[in-house]
Amino acid sequence: MLAWTNDINSKQWKTFVAAFFGWTLDAMDLLLYVFAFKFIAQTFDISGTQAALLFSITLASSALGGIVFGIISDYVGRVKALTYSILIYSLFTMLSAFAPDIWFFVVCRFLLGLGMGGEWASGEILVAESWPKKHRGKVVGMVQSGWGFGFIFAAILATFVLPITDFNLNMLPFVNTDFPVESWRVLFFLGVIPAFLVFYIRRVCEEPEIWKKSSEERTKTSQEFTFLEIFKSDQIRPMLFKATLLTSFCMISYWGLSYFVPNYLASPVSEGGAGLGIVKGFGFTIPLNIGAILGCISFGLISDRIGRKITFGSYLIIVALLVPIFGNIVQIQQFLGFISLDALVLTVAPLLGFFATGFYSGFGAIFAEIFPTRARGTAQGFSYNVGRGASAIAPPLFAFIAVTSFSFLFNGEIIGNGRALITASIFALLAFAVLLTLPETKGKDLD
Repeated sequence: MLAWTNDINSKQWKTFVAAFFGWTLDAMDLLLYVFAFKFIAQTFDISGTQAALLFSITLASSALGGIVFGIISDYVGRVKALTYSILIYSLFTMLSAFAPDIWFFVVCRFLLGLGMGGEWASGEILVAESWPKKHRGKVVGMVQSGWGFGFIFAAILATFVLPITDFNLNMLPFVNTDFPVESWRVLFFLGVIPAFLVFYIRRVCEEPEIWKKSSEERTKTSQEFTFLEIFKSDQIRPMLFKATLLTSFCMISYWGLSYFVPNYLASPVSEGGAGLGIVKGFGFTIPLNIGAILGCISFGLISDRIGRKITFGSYLIIVALLVPIFGNIVQIQQFLGFISLDALVLTVAPLLGFFATGFYSGFGAIFAEIFPTRARGTAQGFSYNVGRGASAIAPPLFAFIAVTSFSFLFNGEIIGNGRALITASIFALLAFAVLLTLPETKGKDLD
């Protein structure tokens, strides 16, 4: 199974390590908010819906960041763009820990979103252009698996840090402050860790040869600004529209799930949750994301063998089927009777993580293969991150559904977080419909 690794040289492994950890720590910094938003809402005296809108601000700004850094990566290089994006998201995560009011916090969340969007636009392209075409699906899948690791790191940090109620900085030498040190601030301060990855990237990574040749050609021919080209080119524009629509539907589905799952597991049954409590509920996101890691890696292996479309489509259909089961897991456990709730969650959560996150591995390979090198960063960055920006509607949309009474469906009962998650199935099916319009690109040489 590992014989294929003999085809990969040390330079290519180094680009993988850089992109993998950049993406892993991107996920960790972003998802710290998912675990801490109730604590942040208490600090700034805002409602749960307003807290969801705060998260949406970051998702929306990540769309802008992805577009900007896609252009940057086409012009100054994939490696430089990757390092700039990591510095931005890590530093502003740390600075948000010092927010004295909600507006300072909003500005920090907006700016860190710029870096988060930029990381994918540069890191995924770096490995896609550096690795052999027959292993492109594998490496993109392995990089994408970093998201699951980042989710797990965020869960571990949140589980240990958030329950601590008394942080006293005055115990440290040379510190004298009355600034409130809530546990979520300590958690966000740890978000500066990814900044240290930049030293490794700048030391060991080189630009892909295909980018160097494209850059030289652009310089000689004074090629037009790539952002305009992606809308003018008859080759790029149709694929751009389809790719953007695909990522939009996929990410609305994913972010609706990701934002609510930790608190769905932790919330009382009376509020539509699974009633597992904060420590166990947050802890159960770890097996969910172990499934996500395996799903991302498996996607690459499978798609390199049987094709991108059939793999991607299968994942989406299975997600649509699994979400209603997960969202009604308490009722299903009560109906079955012979299995405990913990055991049922441990069975279903990894499967949901496997398919609901695994399809992300398809974006990097498919988009690299449908867009030409001269505009790949711009087109890929636009498609992926406009989709991420569209997903900004997911947290408030799911929050609205969670607290809204649908008398014609549920006899006037408040449906809660669990059944609100079923909205994710609808968007997964919409994504599947768009996927059918894209070509199969397995084994394609990059233009």
